[in-house]
Amino acid sequence: MTLVELQSLAKRLGMPGFAAKQIASWLYDKKVTSIDEMTNLSLKHRELLMQNYEVGAEAPVDEMRSVDGTVKYLYPVGGNHFVESVYIPDDERATLCVSSQVGCKMNCKFCMTGKQGYTANLTAQQIINQIHSLPERDKLTNVVMMGMGEPLDNLDEVLKALDILTASYGYAWSPKRITVSTVGLRKGLQRFIEESDCHLAVSLHSPVPPQRAELMPAEKAFSMTEMVELLKNYDFSKQRRLSFEYIVFKGLNDSQIYARELLKLLRGLDCRINLIRFHAIPGVNLEGADMDTMTRFRDYLTSHGLFTTIRSSRGEDIFAACGMLSTAKQEKRLPAISVIRLPILTRPEKIGYGLPVRLMATGATTSIIRGVFKTSLPALTFIHSVSVMVRDLTNMQEQADYGMEK
Repeated sequence: MTLVELQSLAKRLGMPGFAAKQIASWLYDKKVTSIDEMTNLSLKHRELLMQNYEVGAEAPVDEMRSVDGTVKYLYPVGGNHFVESVYIPDDERATLCVSSQVGCKMNCKFCMTGKQGYTANLTAQQIINQIHSLPERDKLTNVVMMGMGEPLDNLDEVLKALDILTASYGYAWSPKRITVSTVGLRKGLQRFIEESDCHLAVSLHSPVPPQRAELMPAEKAFSMTEMVELLKNYDFSKQRRLSFEYIVFKGLNDSQIYARELLKLLRGLDCRINLIRFHAIPGVNLEGADMDTMTRFRDYLTSHGLFTTIRSSRGEDIFAACGMLSTAKQEKRLPAISVIRLPILTRPEKIGYGLPVRLMATGATTSIIRGVFKTSLPALTFIHSVSVMVRDLTNMQEQADYGMEK
């Protein structure tokens, strides 16, 4: 819950107004595991809270660990539905890729999540829970919303989660530690820029409108040229960064002609390009360009004044492709880790598709008593597929000016 929601809760239960900040402190700062620990609340009010709420978190039910330290976690979100997050450590930095939806409506040709179709929006609690139930939570330096789903298609809940992460009553993170990635939606882009100070990453992948529309159907609703014109109205020359993601496909968008078109399209914008290697996913007839081609592409853009990097891949020996582990979980019924879940300050409710919603404690991190994970995951096809999600994380860590704000 945000502070406003906690204030409403306190009022509804007849608690004093200042109780909301006290609860927020216990949940987001002290990270208690039970309401009984909220000792500056009266016994009466603690008992009242316990009648309606609980403190807890939804632990991951599966994980896959790479030899390079990358870990993919699978979180249940009701029914037989799951979302993924990916933890990527890199020297003194550690980034978590967070999901915002179950499935996705965007149906990008190169994305495994889009093949699942759309099931539901995550609540702010379910978004935050991926951070708070992360075993490595205390090591995190950055969060990127580049997992399953389109964040701007679930903007209300995403903004609520960002508020909890960045507000003084919540986790008090600098917005500069958080990046939101989007295909670019007309209804959400301007609102996100104006209501959040977090970094913005836009999935571009082609400077040619018909080709981009084939790769990304969202182009038909809000063209990249319209999007660029909108972005030119905002200042990205200071600490807030604007980047464009560009998967380099062999024989499709990898020639100097496309590099020149990128320069034309982005002229006048203070931004950078992140080149991403593509790794095959099932049923998609696309192939990634080789490193020599990507290097020439990068060097051409850089030599013409557009800062460009090539992202390194991580987690290639696990189900790194965005949506692959959750798809496998649903289709193959992969064995789950044995866990003991501790409650979150929540009140189960129902939303449209019938899944329970936790109203609170997106901030309540709890200790999770985990069983020793000894299950053997079945061999599955495409285990070497690497997703935009994992690739999109790594280079953010590698860029010096993408540093963590203390």
